[in-house]
Amino acid sequence: MNQALDIFRSSGYCFSRNPVFLNSSRNSPAFLLHKQNFPQEHLAAPLFEKYRRLVCSKRVNSKPFIPTESNSLCVEAETCDGADFSAVPHVQTLREFPKEELSEKVVMVRFDSKLLFQQLQERKIQCENAVSTIKYLHEAGAKVILISSWDADDENTMKIVRAESIAGALSSVLQVKVVPVKLVTTHIHSAKQESNIILLENLFQFKEEPANCKGFARLLSSGVDIFVNDAFSQSHRVLASTVAISRFCYASIAGFHFEAVLSQLKNITKTSQKPYVAIIGGGNLVEKAAALRLLVSICDGLVFVGNIAFQIMHALGLPLPMKLVEHGATEEALTLINSMKSRSRAVIVPKDFLCLNNLNPEKLEIFSADCLVDGWQPVDLGPESLEEIASLVSKCKKILWIGPVRFGLSHSDAGEASRLGAVVDRLRSQNNLETILVGKVACTTVLGSNLNYSVIENASVVWEFLKGRSLPGLMALDRSYPFDIKWDGVYDDPTRPLVVDVGSGNGLFLFGMAKKTKDLNFLGLEINGKLVNRCLERVLQTGMKNGYFIRTNATSTFRSIISSYPGELVLVSIQCPNPDFNKPEHRWEMVQRSLIEAIADLLALDGKVFLQSDIEGVAIRMKSEFVKYGKGKIMVMDESEDASCYQRQWLNENPFGVRSDWEQHVLDRGANMYRLLLSKPAIIAGSTCRG
Repeated sequence: MNQALDIFRSSGYCFSRNPVFLNSSRNSPAFLLHKQNFPQEHLAAPLFEKYRRLVCSKRVNSKPFIPTESNSLCVEAETCDGADFSAVPHVQTLREFPKEELSEKVVMVRFDSKLLFQQLQERKIQCENAVSTIKYLHEAGAKVILISSWDADDENTMKIVRAESIAGALSSVLQVKVVPVKLVTTHIHSAKQESNIILLENLFQFKEEPANCKGFARLLSSGVDIFVNDAFSQSHRVLASTVAISRFCYASIAGFHFEAVLSQLKNITKTSQKPYVAIIGGGNLVEKAAALRLLVSICDGLVFVGNIAFQIMHALGLPLPMKLVEHGATEEALTLINSMKSRSRAVIVPKDFLCLNNLNPEKLEIFSADCLVDGWQPVDLGPESLEEIASLVSKCKKILWIGPVRFGLSHSDAGEASRLGAVVDRLRSQNNLETILVGKVACTTVLGSNLNYSVIENASVVWEFLKGRSLPGLMALDRSYPFDIKWDGVYDDPTRPLVVDVGSGNGLFLFGMAKKTKDLNFLGLEINGKLVNRCLERVLQTGMKNGYFIRTNATSTFRSIISSYPGELVLVSIQCPNPDFNKPEHRWEMVQRSLIEAIADLLALDGKVFLQSDIEGVAIRMKSEFVKYGKGKIMVMDESEDASCYQRQWLNENPFGVRSDWEQHVLDRGANMYRLLLSKPAIIAGSTCRG
């Protein structure tokens, strides 16, 4: 047996006939769930000790301290992965993915065709990131398949409609030969045999693409190992090539361009740079109301331009031609105005306009905002408006410009925005402003645009994000663990061998193990935040120094978490996964290839994997998956090592003598448990291991 089992055996654990079972009564004080959120994602050593001291100081007559809203240490936690889909998750990126794992893998890249074919100077960095993704994969030895959609009527793709033409253009950009291939199942065979990059035909012609058709995605990804999404501009849409496809690849990660723009998106809501002003254009105030409320809460000032400015002006009581007022926008505008007043936000609406005579387009005049008359069309901001905006912006450290400066019924953006763009560019250069440009108009009309701008061209994605809505293309990607764990603040000795329970639930198995065995550290990985809260609360109440729990989706984050642990990983347990989560098409099934490969790589030599389920089919599948994806490193322990422990292929008893609550429940009702112990032998030999 390995180091872990030797330690357990010396502690009276191995193959105990009288297993330890912990009381799981939900009425026990140890399991009372406090209302205040506990910072389960990460605890630096000082914070952990501070909370521990707080717990100890609140104990009276040895009664357990249960944190409440009045006495709990309140810490604002960042978004957790896998469970909270109301905010931006931390996703797995190509930069973090082990480069050696890419060799000989079939990797499908969803690229942004518009981005690669636009050669505007202000998109230089974005183009470089998009190109770098494909080059990086190719140089890492991956078999790369490119997919995208391009519209023949879109001027940005230069009316290149045939895949052959696209492939030629990509070959020129990438400096690698790109071969066009029809979308059939043989394209995977072609990819494995082809040393060049493969481009599949235009997805624009397939109606299954916008329908997010699962069958189409299955065909598209047939034989693909890894999916890389580098088309951030499509992340707000539900497409087969960005959402459904992730169900059929063992890893779904973000490319370099996707990662870069996602970082810029998150930066919009950061308020470290003050004062922070948003220049807001476009129309449809009612549709954008939720997003505008968020901007009111994070920005110190708001400048309204374009059609949306007329709605604010109308709510303020300024006389306007009714053709400029959107139906139903007044109530929302009043709500925004009241919110801005209550927060003492600086608000600017245009004071004057440059107007065009409808009967004589050559005639231009400047009108005050309260003196607009019929027959004259506002086409640009007047000098007083520009001066006031410049005065506000000159005092800022950060600017967000989102939306077009389109006034009234005008259909021209570039000319109207150029004067405002000149002001923004001049002030950015003079004051070193952090500037975020969102939308095509903002990106193309700011004069002197250079690498100091953050650029997000698709404004629709940003508006959806600001409204608090999930981005389907982003949510389909694997999660990663976003924090550096301070292991010396979690365990008193972080160099001890580590035992990890994947899907630790209420933690009873790990608590029992940690209580009996002080020479090991124990870590529970669980996606259910409430259960993790309970477990962390109990860790603090009991003063446990060798146990800890993390809220995470271990399928995606196991490698990033465990690889940073300073000691050896000697045992991994996966017990009683929900059978509903073991359907092949279920995105969040627990035992996936990515998890198994991470365990196989990180498990110490002679380390063990303990699998058990009360459903034989689930246990069989877990075994077969480990044998299939264990890279030849994980073997089922030979029955001859302890033949008395096996009944056919299953262990008769729990080898650790500690039962989980569900295991005890199953045994109490007279049902069977199907247990299996796998090993990572130092020397693979047929006499000791079998596949």
